[in-house]
Amino acid sequence: MQTSRRDFIRSASVATGASLFSFTPLELLASQRKRVSANDKLQLGVIGCKGMGWSDLRSHLQMSEVECVALADVDQSVLDQRAADVQTARGNRPQLYKDYRKMLENKDIDAVIVGTPDHWHCLALTDSLAAGKHVYCEKPLANSIEECNIMLAAAKRAGKIIQIGQWQRSGSHYEKAIEYVRSGKLGNIRLVKVWAYQGWMEPVPVKPDSAPPVGVDYDMWLGPAKKRPFNPNRFHFNFRWFWDYAGGLMTDWGVHEIDIALYAMNAKAPKSVMASGGKLAYPDDASETPDTLQTVYEYEGFNMLWEHATGIDGGNYGLTEGIAFIGNNGTLVLHRGGWSLHPETQTKNGIKVYKIEDIPDQARNGDYLNEHTKNFVQAIKDNNPKLLKCGIETGSVAAINAHMGNIAYKTGRKVYWDATTGAFKNDAEANALIKAHYNNGWQLPKA
Repeated sequence: MQTSRRDFIRSASVATGASLFSFTPLELLASQRKRVSANDKLQLGVIGCKGMGWSDLRSHLQMSEVECVALADVDQSVLDQRAADVQTARGNRPQLYKDYRKMLENKDIDAVIVGTPDHWHCLALTDSLAAGKHVYCEKPLANSIEECNIMLAAAKRAGKIIQIGQWQRSGSHYEKAIEYVRSGKLGNIRLVKVWAYQGWMEPVPVKPDSAPPVGVDYDMWLGPAKKRPFNPNRFHFNFRWFWDYAGGLMTDWGVHEIDIALYAMNAKAPKSVMASGGKLAYPDDASETPDTLQTVYEYEGFNMLWEHATGIDGGNYGLTEGIAFIGNNGTLVLHRGGWSLHPETQTKNGIKVYKIEDIPDQARNGDYLNEHTKNFVQAIKDNNPKLLKCGIETGSVAAINAHMGNIAYKTGRKVYWDATTGAFKNDAEANALIKAHYNNGWQLPKA
């Protein structure tokens, strides 16, 4: 072995806790930019410019042929900051919008990044497609199964290039691990464990409602979500832990890991799902989604176990996140830092030997977000959606499976899926949770 498992796991745990994206400093981007003909430039707009919206844009701006011409966000302070950042990086100041629908009227925009909270993904993506734009949409695809299906239908009508931000699909070490899983060397794979233990996530302290920050269009931020007083816990990053806007760690981390697990196993829809958990670590904090959850998915020939926990890092195999493919001959453990093989043993002639040949631990290689955005731009250039590493159909599989897990948790019982009808079998309560509920005058797009 070139690397001991103990050293590998220790280094991988550090790697997954650090920044996984590498960006050229903004000041250098302008100096390194190559001259590109105006006709060859991809004009980009962004809806939702904080967090991953900004990470996605910054990654795109490392390509000389991409130009950011417009930004839309409900928070004026975010708009001002990102406009200054783009100007530093590229020397041009993009047009600014508080309402993304006005931005989409700009005929010069070729493609749009959707970096909003989850409850806005469906409207932002379908409106962008209707305006004739290509779309890079953050994960999860949507905040409900119904919205996922509506977005799939809109994509089919539009015929545009759509990449979903499950960037692990563009990772070379993921590709090699998946190739090994599919080789059959692990033997019959009976169980796939998928997990995210997030020690950095501390309890969300309870805070009183307050007036929205100056410059924030809070009604626009709420959009189709239920009308509620402004609360800082529900704004920006922490929106993930409230059902109105997102699905907790299941849809935040889960779609990344579930996507890879199902892709490697050539699976799409489960036969049944059951889940158990709750707010077991921090019962009195402000969040709504479970801080501890175990979900069992039954597929044809194997089970998948999803686990998540906040506030602790003690995940499987000493890793904070990962996917373990458990076969009769060995287990392959895959995560953002690399992958390793753990062979089973057998006794031959009184000697214990491995059932399969052991191999050196494999490390991560490169910045996969940058590879993912390059893949999106190349697919647009070639007008070829088949080039995409994570098209909208792929994104829908991960999102729908993650939402099934949350539905099983909410019902508190085992639910059974009928892939032919796209609904749960004989379960009105579970099927009601498939639906999206729009408020404040916003209308669910038509399928």
